[in-house]
Amino acid sequence: MTSRNRWIRTAALGAACAVLLTACGGGSDEASDEVVTLKVNDWGNFGLKELITEYEKANPKIKIVENVGDYDKQHQDLAKFLVAGSGAPDISAIDEGKVEQFRNMSAKFTNLMDLGAGDFKDKYLEWKWNQTLSADGKTQIGLGTDVGGMAMCYRADLFKSAGLPTDPDKVSALWPTWEKFIETGKQYQAGIKDPKKNFVDSASNILNPVLSQQATQYFSEDNKLAMDQGPKAAWDIATQFIDQKLSANLTAFSKDWDAAFKTGRFATLTCPAWMMAYIQGKSPEGAGKWNIAAIPGGSGNWGGSFWTIPKQGKHQEEAYAFIKWLVQPEQQIKIFNEIGNLPSQPALYEDPALLDAKSAYFSGAETGKIFTKAAKELKPQYFAPKNGEVRVAVESVLVAVQQGKLNAASGWSKAVENAQKIADKS
Repeated sequence: MTSRNRWIRTAALGAACAVLLTACGGGSDEASDEVVTLKVNDWGNFGLKELITEYEKANPKIKIVENVGDYDKQHQDLAKFLVAGSGAPDISAIDEGKVEQFRNMSAKFTNLMDLGAGDFKDKYLEWKWNQTLSADGKTQIGLGTDVGGMAMCYRADLFKSAGLPTDPDKVSALWPTWEKFIETGKQYQAGIKDPKKNFVDSASNILNPVLSQQATQYFSEDNKLAMDQGPKAAWDIATQFIDQKLSANLTAFSKDWDAAFKTGRFATLTCPAWMMAYIQGKSPEGAGKWNIAAIPGGSGNWGGSFWTIPKQGKHQEEAYAFIKWLVQPEQQIKIFNEIGNLPSQPALYEDPALLDAKSAYFSGAETGKIFTKAAKELKPQYFAPKNGEVRVAVESVLVAVQQGKLNAASGWSKAVENAQKIADKS
């Protein structure tokens, strides 16, 4: 039996234990009639709806309440709750862009190693496991949910109207680099002849993917601001889409942006695996109009989260039993097939149930092959504790450039100024 098959066999047995015995030793007392309620905070769509029903059916003494909130507010509230010592949920999702901040608060979280998480160490991508691991390797605060390996989603119907190829391989060949992507955008705008059918949605949704492909994010590994490195390169590319009138200049994740999916306001969207669910949710009628090609510049990682258990919770063993069940292969593959979140456990990238997955919505795109390839090519970046704050500040200035309040050069100066203020803040 191969090591992969042994692991899958072991994982399957672990999943069965979690279902039948609430994690084989953890969980509620069988002699008690008390129902334990677990509160779970996240954002967007983690694919939990059906899984919660399944878990509760197998564990009738467990009730799970999912609180889906705003991305930034969920993280801000969690930080406040941890400092206050109360108010935190039993289980909290944390995004990879925010995780460094919370890793520095590891004393406020349950050490999952004490509950058996060490068994997962060799099952995760090494860099993913290390993102929530203390420097001494003794404290693990999270189990990874997914990774955000990227592709490029595009509207094949709009490409056809603009006289561009629509086959994924031919589309991928148009843009091996971001410079070629810009040139393709110019061809698209000339061919579509409609100023309300732009090539891209938002400059910020160019900034973040390009930055994810650079050697550094906003800080070097010694926590020094590095705006003149990866951020400047990403800024220069992103602002070209504004200057060349290739962008619809929408604010990502705003109401106008959501509505634009229905109207075909833009033709391409940088697409980490989790974005597939977002597109389908905002535009069910877009089935068969979208397809998926390679992203310019190679892969990069945008997003990917972790399940954590704040120490102040009263049901830590039950909480761990649930997240341990969620990250088992069977549940991870169900989540990918339902919403597209790609597991961060590489053995699953060879599982036919994932590898052979295709999406009818995305014109039969081979989503399993596309996103597992992207994940294998990922190079991890360092996220400093203030990385998330700086990212928000830079994106806010970029929005001002989109709105015509600043040009690219003055906007960059403002972005650097705001970033420096955050870096200097104690």
